[in-house]
Amino acid sequence: MVADISMKLNAQQLRKSKVGESKKKQQLIKRYPIVLALDNVLDTYNIGSFFRLADAISAQKVCLCGPVVTPPNIKIHRASIGTWKWTNWQHYPSTQDCLDQLKKEGYQLVACELNKNSQPYNKIKYKFPLAIIAGNESNGLSSTILKQVNHIAEIPMHGINKSLNVLVATSILAYQALSQLN
Repeated sequence: MVADISMKLNAQQLRKSKVGESKKKQQLIKRYPIVLALDNVLDTYNIGSFFRLADAISAQKVCLCGPVVTPPNIKIHRASIGTWKWTNWQHYPSTQDCLDQLKKEGYQLVACELNKNSQPYNKIKYKFPLAIIAGNESNGLSSTILKQVNHIAEIPMHGINKSLNVLVATSILAYQALSQLN
């Protein structure tokens, strides 16, 4: 379910690729039924890195929610090494609008958050289509959002820091979920 190996591009080729060119070739890439929904993620380098993750897991799309920076943007371009041009994405005025749409489309919603109701990420039965909801770097996900998801996943922290970078945490969940797909 992945793109043809001959279509793999290196960082230089990705950076130089054109949006129109990628739109045509995107249709050749088989996508997994997974969406990354970013709730007010503000750091443009994080946003760019989410595009890189979405490409790595061949996600259907990235949902950018709230008053956030969207492509084209030079910092997103740099962090994503141009993968934003190869990844479907959509901007939603609010995370609520995004979740409402994903629910209508039958997505299982899994939040990545430390919470009294969270479960270890590797104990969750992920169902597809799947949307992983990632929160703001400083505030995480609101209780309003957390009440609407099917699962809240946590990643154990063994040091003094109580959380991982939002991209790193989402990456761990995404690869765990994909390991259950087949």
